[in-house]
Amino acid sequence: MKINIVLVEPEIPQNTGNIARTCAATGAALHLVGPLGFSIEDRYLKRAGLDYWNFVNLSYYDNLAEFFDRNRDSHFLYCTTKAKSFYHETEYPDNCFILFGKETKGLPETLLKENYKSCVKIPMLDQIRSLNLSNSVAIVLYEVLRQDHFKGMLLEGHLHENGS
Repeated sequence: MKINIVLVEPEIPQNTGNIARTCAATGAALHLVGPLGFSIEDRYLKRAGLDYWNFVNLSYYDNLAEFFDRNRDSHFLYCTTKAKSFYHETEYPDNCFILFGKETKGLPETLLKENYKSCVKIPMLDQIRSLNLSNSVAIVLYEVLRQDHFKGMLLEGHLHENGS
């Protein structure tokens, strides 16, 4: 199953680096929609992604209009605290695009209103504004993989013979 993680105007390089590493570990494609709140040369971005960047299928877009234009006729899901549907009750079709908004504001309200039936949320306590972006991506991404029975994932670990 092909999965596309879309970060719309991410602001914190460490989050994006962590998400890139998660995408590398799962085979998900990562789409970065600008404007970005950091340089792609940022040392914190690179450090958080470690040496996994060459395993990431990475695409850049200047803005949402360009993103939707280049990916038209695709299936989109929008992660937001404002949704009624839960992420684990949603079916994720092959090659779907899962959008996450910037850390301080989330996805644009107009986008959410236009696509409300395709919005999903992660349950949390009322008094908490939101989860960390990289944690949210990991939670939803692994639910998609779980629904696909973790096809293609390493499912069994192996201990070293010498115990080290």
